[in-house]
Amino acid sequence: MNLSFRSLGSILVAVTVIISNASAQDRVPSAKELATSLAAGIQDGSSLVRLKMETPSKTVLQLQVKSRRSSSTTELVYQVLWPKEHKGEGFLLKKSGNRATSGTVLVLPNTLKNLTASDLKDGIFGSDLSYEDLVENFYTWDDQSIIGTEVVDRVSCQVLESKPGGSTSSYSKVQSWIDLKRMVPLRVDKYSKSGKLARRVLTTRVAKDDNGRQIPASFSVQGPGLGAPTIIEGASSKHDVSFTNADFTPQAIGKLK
Repeated sequence: MNLSFRSLGSILVAVTVIISNASAQDRVPSAKELATSLAAGIQDGSSLVRLKMETPSKTVLQLQVKSRRSSSTTELVYQVLWPKEHKGEGFLLKKSGNRATSGTVLVLPNTLKNLTASDLKDGIFGSDLSYEDLVENFYTWDDQSIIGTEVVDRVSCQVLESKPGGSTSSYSKVQSWIDLKRMVPLRVDKYSKSGKLARRVLTTRVAKDDNGRQIPASFSVQGPGLGAPTIIEGASSKHDVSFTNADFTPQAIGKLK
């Protein structure tokens, strides 16, 4: 079979493109690229989520979460849907840039209490998940580095280490085991200022949300000592929800919709 120089050139170009694309797909992202991608996944606009939480004491709660997240601001309202005796109980959290987080808790039947800086380290609803954990996006911290590769649940993961640098946090560093194929953290370890393991988060189920993105749909959280975990299971999610500023005020905490 005879090939003209032009045909041969076209074949070589095509092969080069295929090899280049394969190389791009196989290329491991840098620490900064990985952190930026993960941070963007958290900053997903407005959403309404329902989930089930089981605390270490075996208390089971059904929760509704309203959120607005951007690169500059995070606003969250957590509300109890069930059991009946806790229905409407909840809290509001707000964080803007590097400013300190503000928060308000509704103590039934109608008492509003502002959260202090110390309160933000406490677990929500008696769980191992703190108020600070909910608003802190450590993938936006300036200090990001890849510290190794390790297998989690039979998946090879890149281990990303994040340090707060100039950001305010009660943690000295956070290590994340990232499944690069699905771009999902399968394990997250958070360390206190003294260097001790403060919290471990393990993803137990990965699923697609309403936007078709792979997300940690269920996970467990363990505090210091890695005792009985808090178990969180996602039930539903809806993005691009129309909220108003009034939906993220202390007065809105007890109002379910």
